[in-house]
Amino acid sequence: MTTTPHPRDQVATGTITVFSDIWCSFAHVALYRLHTTRARLGLQGRVRFDHRAFPLELFNNGPSPRPGTDSEVGGVAHIEPDAGWQMWRAADWKFPSSSLPALEAVQLAKKQGLEASERLDLALRRAFWAQSRSIGARAVVLEVAEETEGVDAALVAEGLDDGRARHAITRDFVCAREHRVQCSPHLYLPDASDCANPGVTARWHGKYGTGFPEVTGNDPLVYEELLRRAAD
Repeated sequence: MTTTPHPRDQVATGTITVFSDIWCSFAHVALYRLHTTRARLGLQGRVRFDHRAFPLELFNNGPSPRPGTDSEVGGVAHIEPDAGWQMWRAADWKFPSSSLPALEAVQLAKKQGLEASERLDLALRRAFWAQSRSIGARAVVLEVAEETEGVDAALVAEGLDDGRARHAITRDFVCAREHRVQCSPHLYLPDASDCANPGVTARWHGKYGTGFPEVTGNDPLVYEELLRRAAD
């Protein structure tokens, strides 16, 4: 027996629900493509992105290892180089041990509207993947929030400090597990359809953290169809 509604039953008209984690390279590609394709099609006023958490550290019972994310830069970044990437360049001890504070911040920004949460989500992804900033630290998350137009960083700080968003992350984790959300990213559309890791297929050589990913299929045009369906 499930305890949470199915994701497909919670998608508002003109909205794409996105389950993802911020330190997932495939989600970094997907969100870059969603934003850039929406702008190119002129659908900014007709389609919004509703971010839900797919907290990998809860599924994996531990944080994402730096060798794993570094290998993803080498294996995934080439399909969308303009999304912003670099191998981790800050001190080793600054590599985030958790993405939960960043995921919580996005949910807190959502209280200010989906546009605010979209902007903060994208900014936090770039902070991690392109700027080697420790998105597991409260101070860094708030710095990014302060730098992001349309986001009230004070409200994000208040919510991080009283823990009000942790329940939302746990709810999304339970929902994803109960309803077999496949991966980060997994998209749900208003027409009750869904798509995991749109347009991209990959395989791993070796185990995560010691091996590396190989992209075996890449079709960015699928995002045009997804956005048009959400708009319709």
